[in-house]
Amino acid sequence: MKYSDLIKSEIEATYAATEGLIKLVDKGSLNWKPATGKNWMTVGQLLKHIPTACGFCIRGFVTGEWGMPDGADGGDMLPSAEKMPSVKTVDEALKDLAADKKLALETLAKVSEKDLEGKMVSAPWGGPPMPLGVHCHQMVGHLSNHKAQLFYYLKLLGKDVNTMHLYGMGS
Repeated sequence: MKYSDLIKSEIEATYAATEGLIKLVDKGSLNWKPATGKNWMTVGQLLKHIPTACGFCIRGFVTGEWGMPDGADGGDMLPSAEKMPSVKTVDEALKDLAADKKLALETLAKVSEKDLEGKMVSAPWGGPPMPLGVHCHQMVGHLSNHKAQLFYYLKLLGKDVNTMHLYGMGS
């Protein structure tokens, strides 16, 4: 299997499962966040962040042009939760997710296997240079981490979700 095929299959599965979970969010829960602990995103903030977790970042690694997602000012790479923007509706989140998936797949299609395997790039937030394909694959993992966060938010909100929903097989 080629590196690009692996990443593409992970993109397809992760976005599909994430979309299914987003569709379970009630519009009245967008301002909810866990009551204990600190620096939690609200559901709405999480739904705004999710569509910047993968395709946006893959584009940044491939082109070297990062820009900033809508609602971000670029002044803080890891802003506190209270500074993060929020979606206004679940439909907005679904639209943004579809656009980010399209961006991820279109960007990945422009990269050669040779570059995925051997082009060394660094993340703007630090860390050692790694092959481009590793960074792209890690960004699918970034989306998957936030998908799991949404899954647990839904559980805490009393939704009847299970492992099948987490992996995109729930109804």
